[in-house]
Amino acid sequence: MRDNPLTEIDGAQNTMSNLNLDFSIKTLGQCRVDSPVLMSKIDDDLVANYVRDDQRLIYNINIDREVSNLAISQTECPELAGPREKIFFNPTKARAAVVTCGGLCPGLNNVIRAIVMTLWYRYGVRHIFGIRNGYRGFLSEYALPVMELKPLTVTDIHCKGGTILGSSRGSGERVEEIIDCLEQMNINMLFVIGGDGTQRGALDISNEIINRNMKCAVVGIPKTIDNDLSFVQRSFGFETAV
Repeated sequence: MRDNPLTEIDGAQNTMSNLNLDFSIKTLGQCRVDSPVLMSKIDDDLVANYVRDDQRLIYNINIDREVSNLAISQTECPELAGPREKIFFNPTKARAAVVTCGGLCPGLNNVIRAIVMTLWYRYGVRHIFGIRNGYRGFLSEYALPVMELKPLTVTDIHCKGGTILGSSRGSGERVEEIIDCLEQMNINMLFVIGGDGTQRGALDISNEIINRNMKCAVVGIPKTIDNDLSFVQRSFGFETAV
């Protein structure tokens, strides 16, 4: 995280700024492909709009009633999620992989299903693969075959417990072997579902992808029954654990 100038509110330092938060998301390059998701570019036409890259949300919405001046830099605000008008990958050529890591919790199959259905029906991606048993699925010593994911594969998995891909703890530190596998499979979108340790592994994978100058997007999806992830008020699975 990069250091940002400390923001002052009526002479007092903003607690959020003391953390030097930077929610900027690195990009793979300029997006030139028209999105197959059809939305509006006109405000107030009663049709959902595309989301612009410069749209942000205020992370810390709690302020004291005496505050009269609030200055927040753009990097301290998370980007607004949603479909963009232009995308980076050509969906007909994109290859996506999904992996679930760590302990089991309710909702894992729901997330897998949502990813597959959205990629397939909204974007037209036809090459989606499930990596079995967590990060181990990338490692040659375990010889785990990938699972081809299609709508028929995931239609009713949200009615089942656990994860159809299986899961395991650890092995996220074996970054070079994981990325070698991604290269061999020609994966350019990786969806990592897991808790704090899993997301640290995803960050290491992302950094090594940058070092290798690969064109591969890494999407971390937070999962924990402990609800112990920063920047997430409530993670899926937590309610059942309570």
